[in-house]
Amino acid sequence: MDKYKYINFELIEQKPKTGVCKCCNNKSNIELGIIKWYSPWRQYCYFPTCPAIYSKGCLDDINDFINQISKK
Repeated sequence: MDKYKYINFELIEQKPKTGVCKCCNNKSNIELGIIKWYSPWRQYCYFPTCPAIYSKGCLDDINDFINQISKK
């Protein structure tokens, strides 16, 4: 998985057609959320697992990651 400045993503579950990835803070390695396929919207979505504050840069990184896995 690509490395970002403040957050990282790790595949935690591979399903037949999609995967589930966790998003963690690079400094503390605290899990911030997961990215998984959301069937009602037919796309990958970010599901926060804790209250957090995201800068535009972090949200851009999450968006970039979702775009990358959506292409696969």
